[in-house]
Amino acid sequence: MDLIGVRVEMPANTPVVVLREREGRHRTLPIVIGTPEASAIHAALSGVVSPRPLTHDLVVTIIGDLDATVEQVAITTLRDHIFYAEVHLRVAEEVRIVSSRPSDAIAIAARVGCPIVASEALLAEAGQVPPAPSDDAEAIIDEFRDFLDDLNPDDFRGG
Repeated sequence: MDLIGVRVEMPANTPVVVLREREGRHRTLPIVIGTPEASAIHAALSGVVSPRPLTHDLVVTIIGDLDATVEQVAITTLRDHIFYAEVHLRVAEEVRIVSSRPSDAIAIAARVGCPIVASEALLAEAGQVPPAPSDDAEAIIDEFRDFLDDLNPDDFRGG
C-alpha cells in the first residue's frame, strides 16, 4: 500500500489517512484517525523534525536502541467499523507482532519507511475503487472552464 496522505473530511472536520493499493485495482483504504495522529503522520510525510521527540519518534528511537527493526505494518481487520493493525518487529532472528491502532502503526511506518500492507480480504471489504475517468467528467471540467472565462466582476455586484 502507498501512504497517500491525510485529509480532513467535511463537514465533521474528521481526519482520515488514505492508503492506496500499489497494483491491481488501486483501491483506496480510508481510515478515520485522531487529530494528534493525523498531525504526526503529516509531519513525518512533510519531513518536519520536532525540536523534541514526539511520541512516534520516541517509539522509533526505542525500537532502534533495542536493536530491533520495523519490518512492516499490517492493517489487518475491520470489526464493528474499527480498523486494527499490527507492527511487525524483527528482534534478532525472531519476528514479534505488536497489536496497534492503524494511525500509530502508520505514523511509525512513515518514519522508518517500512512497507504498509493490507490483506485482499480487507480490501475487498473496505477498499474503495476509484472512479474511472469519463468523458462526462471532462465535459463538466470544460464547461466550468468556459464559465470561469466568461466571468465578469459585475456579476458579483448586488442588485
